[in-house]
Amino acid sequence: MATAEEALLGLSVSDSLADENKTVDPALKEQRKAAKQAKKAAKAAKAAQKLDRRPAGVKGANRDGMEIKKSDDFGEWFSQLVTKTEMIEFYDVSGCYILRPWSFAMWETIREYFDAEIKKLGVQNAYFPLFVSKKRLTTEEDHIEGFAAEVAWVTKSGKKDLEEPIAVRPTSETIMYPAYSKWIRSYRDLPLKLNQWSNVVRWEFKYPTPFIRSREFLWQEGHTAFATKEEADVEVLQILNLYRSVYEDLLAVPVIRGRKSDKEKFAGGLYTTTIEGFIPTNGRAIQAATSHCLGQNFSRMFKIEYEIGDNKKQFVWQNSWGLTTRSIGVMAMVHSDDKGLVLPPRIAPIQVVVVPILRKGMEKMVRDAAEELEQELQKDGIRVKADLRDDKNPGWKFNYWELKGVPLRLELGPRDIEGGSVMATKRVDGEKSMFERAKVCETVKTTLESIHKSTFEKARIARDEKIVRVDKWADFVPALDKRTMVLAPWCEQTPCEEDVKDRSGEESQQRLGEEGEVDKKALSGSAKTLCIPFEEELSRLGVEKIGEDAKCFACAEKATAYTLWGRSY
Repeated sequence: MATAEEALLGLSVSDSLADENKTVDPALKEQRKAAKQAKKAAKAAKAAQKLDRRPAGVKGANRDGMEIKKSDDFGEWFSQLVTKTEMIEFYDVSGCYILRPWSFAMWETIREYFDAEIKKLGVQNAYFPLFVSKKRLTTEEDHIEGFAAEVAWVTKSGKKDLEEPIAVRPTSETIMYPAYSKWIRSYRDLPLKLNQWSNVVRWEFKYPTPFIRSREFLWQEGHTAFATKEEADVEVLQILNLYRSVYEDLLAVPVIRGRKSDKEKFAGGLYTTTIEGFIPTNGRAIQAATSHCLGQNFSRMFKIEYEIGDNKKQFVWQNSWGLTTRSIGVMAMVHSDDKGLVLPPRIAPIQVVVVPILRKGMEKMVRDAAEELEQELQKDGIRVKADLRDDKNPGWKFNYWELKGVPLRLELGPRDIEGGSVMATKRVDGEKSMFERAKVCETVKTTLESIHKSTFEKARIARDEKIVRVDKWADFVPALDKRTMVLAPWCEQTPCEEDVKDRSGEESQQRLGEEGEVDKKALSGSAKTLCIPFEEELSRLGVEKIGEDAKCFACAEKATAYTLWGRSY
């Protein structure tokens, strides 16, 4: 019997066993060559077709989807995530990125939510210039020292050198406060509460990461002035709680509220409060947003004062606070998986996608039903899209919208229409269920709320499992090496904090050299203070107030607060 290859070539067994010295007809030789090429091409096409059916995240998957697992190479995974999901496009200036409509829609949602909340507090929006003179920027020495390495300077106009370099704003205190000194004259001018939505430039020379660490980013920055410190203190926490709400109530990302150490506080400020996030996959903490009390330092520098009677004046108390597009990156890092984005419903540009399952001869009926469902959901305030493209099959659409992170998919085919039902699939866990068509809007809303809650709870559990309690130095770096944040009793002294940073970096490098099996990515970077958590945060974590006899884990001096440490972006 002829082999498959021989049959393909049209040869007999005797032909295949012909004497090696026998002359082969050139035409037959070309025929054999062409047949082999055809077989090879058919085999490659079959293999490619098989690869295209592989789920995202599997090696060799369709190149339209994710090709790297989150746990294998987190950095490359994130780079693929933000580009393949059409969130950003890379630009030819390092550290600068194009925000595509999918991610910019998320920023608009954050902006609308936060803007409405701060207006309830009496904050008004304004806009101030992008540029700041060198004289103004350097007015407050501690402030400029904190930003000096990140300031970008304009030195030329065309081919002509400027008489004085002009800085591109890294933040706007020194731009706004000279105007405040003109506008505030008496207590009747207080409080002054302004916010601006803008971009800033910080010329980072560390590793740029889309959303997380970029040279230009979008943010809001609030700058307020009060007659008393008590008023300023109240607002600091009001804003911090709004930031917590943005992360937890919109993005489903758990955060820890606390106060920054003196070393880590805002340059030139009195104290800084913060919300800290955490990425369990790579063990990196991340500063999510900050609310600062500036005290009277800037008001003294810029002569922002008001009359209090008897020809006497008082310097105002000031706050500043900011939230950036980093929030989108944190959300993507925390929730997303090997298939792509996982978006919480409240931030998703599209909350529900309707995919019609067409059958021959019934295409119009199914499309019309899908459009009707889309319109019904839209009228009920749900962000929905019916994917009616006729050049893509349902399987391709499933993968595409999974990659984009749409929270809920509804499938509608002839049998569903006949049975008065809709097949629903959750993006977060792939769970499928049948929705009654007559109650679909109500069911969709309930399901979206449950998706938000389950997404948040999943992230919270993953985060809490990575918080480790440590009381002595010997356990500190080994705990960090397990991709954790460490809660430890600390003396709150800056020299001790600097020593911890140096020692942890040195010890990590030593362990890298001695233990080949240790994950180098987990050991990269020194430890730093993240925050001194508020008492209610410690209570939620089951940690009691620090005892009178507690000792600092690093220097054995008296400990004054439990402090959260980690390796941070």
